[in-house]
Amino acid sequence: MLEVRDLHSFYGDAHVLHGASLTVKPGEVVALLGRNGMGKSTLIRSIMRLAQPQVRKGTLTWKGQDLRPLTPHEVAARRIALVPQGRRLFASLTVLEHLTMLKPAKAQEGWTVDRVFSMFPRLAERKGHNGNQLSGGERQMLAVGRALMIDPELILMDEPSEGLAPVMVQHLETIIADLGKTGLGILLVEQNLYSALAVADRLYVLETGKVVHEASAESVRNDQSSLMRYLGVH
Repeated sequence: MLEVRDLHSFYGDAHVLHGASLTVKPGEVVALLGRNGMGKSTLIRSIMRLAQPQVRKGTLTWKGQDLRPLTPHEVAARRIALVPQGRRLFASLTVLEHLTMLKPAKAQEGWTVDRVFSMFPRLAERKGHNGNQLSGGERQMLAVGRALMIDPELILMDEPSEGLAPVMVQHLETIIADLGKTGLGILLVEQNLYSALAVADRLYVLETGKVVHEASAESVRNDQSSLMRYLGVH
């Protein structure tokens, strides 16, 4: 289980997270909501132990282990994967090369190239195409597929629906829901409330670096009024 407690993160002197706390259990899809600039991506970056931001207070534990002393590579080795905002693909690498960066193409255990292609048939059709030759939806499929190739137990997804056509958003929602059913924990950063509600088990709302609301997705589906005032959605 991922447990974040009283997290304070900074970019230089800018204090962005002001005591944020949340948990993600195995097989649970947890959505982190909030308007722009509230600290959602900062929280994801803090968990992955990227060079920025700096975590100056609080705890980050995964399955009881402290993540704070670890490098990003060491966090990934604990089977925590990141699907970054903006996809972050390599323009000159093919789909197949992206998927085999960390695991041989002939691997037979865990997530394999064939298993990713079965989930995303379009990637199989485009396996020889470079990252800069893919559509937005195809790039997002590849970003998710690449993350799965480390056989994660937890995936952090930062704004995965950003810039996608509605039909692709619906397809992505189905994929996220299916992954959650496999026992994979997912922390989903989203601005799209309705997309988050379609897949999440629980929701947190982040406002000015603090979690100001927590609820089950089911309760919010039945009564969204309490959430609307935090998100400014009408």
